[in-house]
Amino acid sequence: MAISETTHKFLKFEEGWPLVQEGIKKAVEIAEGVRSDRFTAEESMRLYTVVYEICQPHPAGPECEKLYQGYKKTFEDYITAKVLPFLREKKDENLLQELVTKWNMHKVLTRWLVRFFHYLDRYFISIRKLPTLNATSLLTFYKLVYIEMNDQVREVVLSMIEREREGVQIDQALVKNVLDIYVEIGEGSMTYYAKDFEEAMLKDTASFYSKKATIWNASLSYKDYVLKVEECMKQERDRVSSYLQSRSQHKLLEVVEHELLSLYATELEEKKQVESEASSTNESISVS
Repeated sequence: MAISETTHKFLKFEEGWPLVQEGIKKAVEIAEGVRSDRFTAEESMRLYTVVYEICQPHPAGPECEKLYQGYKKTFEDYITAKVLPFLREKKDENLLQELVTKWNMHKVLTRWLVRFFHYLDRYFISIRKLPTLNATSLLTFYKLVYIEMNDQVREVVLSMIEREREGVQIDQALVKNVLDIYVEIGEGSMTYYAKDFEEAMLKDTASFYSKKATIWNASLSYKDYVLKVEECMKQERDRVSSYLQSRSQHKLLEVVEHELLSLYATELEEKKQVESEASSTNESISVS
C-alpha cells in the first residue's frame, strides 16, 4: 500500500491510538462472532493509514515503538481477560473444544490486526530485527496459554488415544484440531509438536503395548499373536492418517514393533516351533 507523504498528516500516538482501538474493538467482535459484518476496504485502508501517519516521519522511531507495544498488549489483555479464564474452568474434552475455539478466534483476530499494523512489519520490525506481527501474536499465545495449559491438554489427548486403542470411539477431528495447534503456533515448525507432544505420546505407546504384549504372549497362539500385531500396526497407521502428524508414523511403528516383536523374538520363535511340532505330530496321528 503506497501512501504519499504529501497528502497525509502526521499523528502523535496519543491522537491516533484511539482510532486504532476502535478498529481493534470491531476485530475482536468479529473474531468472537458477535458481529457478522466485516471491515470494508475503506475501513481497512483508513486504519492502515492511521498507523502509517503515526509512524511518519520516523518509521523506526518511538511512535512506532508505542504502536508495536500497543499491538502486543492488545493480545496480552485479550488473552488474560477472555481466553485463560474460560480455559481454566474446563476439563477433559471440554477443555480441548474450548482451546480449539479460542485458538480459532485468536487466528481471526491476528489476521485483521496484522493487516492494520502491516506498516510496522515493512519498516519498524525489519529495521529493529523483531519478530513479525504474526510471530508476535503466536508467541504471546504460546507464553500465556500454551505454556500454562499444555500439560493438561496433552494428558487429555493421550487419554483419548489410549481409549481408542482399547476400542472406544473418540472424536478424531477434535484431536486433529488440537494437534494442529502445535504446528500452527510454531509457524509450520514441528519443534513444539515433537518436544511437547510426540515424545510423551511415544512413551505412552510403549507402555501401552508393553502391557498388551505380556497378556497376548501368554494367551494367544503364535499365529493369533502375529495377526494381533499386524492389526495394531494397521491401526497405528490409520491413527497417523486421521490426526497425528505424518512425521510420527515411522517412530510410532518402530515403538510398536519393538514392544510387540523385538522384545519377544526368542519366545515367539520358540512358540512357533512348539506349535509347528505339535501340528506335525497331530497330522501324523491323524494319518495313522
